[in-house]
Amino acid sequence: MTATFDLPHELHGDGPHKVIAVHGWLADRSAYAPVLPDLDLGSFQYAVVDLRGYGGAKGVDGAYTTAEGAADVLALADRLGWERFSLIGHSMGGSVAQRALAAAPHRVRRLVGVSPVPASGVPFPPDQWELFSGAACAPENRRAILDITTGGRRPAAWLDRMVRRSLERSDEKAFRTWLDSWAREDFHERIEGSSVPALAVVGALDPALSAEVQRATWMRWYPHAELVELPSCGHYAMDEAPLDLIRVVEDFLRADERDDGESGGWDGARVEAGDGERADERDGGASA
Repeated sequence: MTATFDLPHELHGDGPHKVIAVHGWLADRSAYAPVLPDLDLGSFQYAVVDLRGYGGAKGVDGAYTTAEGAADVLALADRLGWERFSLIGHSMGGSVAQRALAAAPHRVRRLVGVSPVPASGVPFPPDQWELFSGAACAPENRRAILDITTGGRRPAAWLDRMVRRSLERSDEKAFRTWLDSWAREDFHERIEGSSVPALAVVGALDPALSAEVQRATWMRWYPHAELVELPSCGHYAMDEAPLDLIRVVEDFLRADERDDGESGGWDGARVEAGDGERADERDGGASA
């Protein structure tokens, strides 16, 4: 693994609860732009980062692996003077966040995955692998991925804008190499049984990293896990349901300060909990 790199980042807020937010495969840190105006910046301070190959780190050399990304995230926390912090990761960033938890479990207060890639990777069928692996050099593949993972319900102009952003803010080589790491690496034994409270937020319109996938992975591995499904949302909750996402995530992060240990739910979402937490609503438990 290469030496750690000073990740480009933005700081938002000055609250005592520190949070590092990591973007997904198809975007840089601007993926979080829709939620920034409405965050609770008095309770939290957010560091929103660019991984190698994206945004301000476009063109930066690296191995482009989740392990390297996690090391960079932890190095940034050191530079910020953050001994303890929570982690948020979208999609691929969810895998990076779990890698950081595996490397430094004593430093992580709470873990949030927004449509997170499981720590076991993603077993793509051959045709889907061709679609994803070809997306580095084929904008039409990126557009198809965006359309499929949002249930085919989003406007064409939004899909086109998301593709343009992805192309402008990612390096083609890095983009392709990242896929091999987040899709094919299995490190779930390193996080299985972690006592860190862990929230997975998924969209009901996302057929890829669905609630069913999280029940078979996230909910099994984290004893203090919660799963929230946003009903009118696909894979990109920051764009599709920003206010709903803020409410769910910040309620979960605030629960760290509560003496009773109960996490706050949200009336518009289905909430499931693992063995160590309360469930406001249940609809069947973990899948086989």
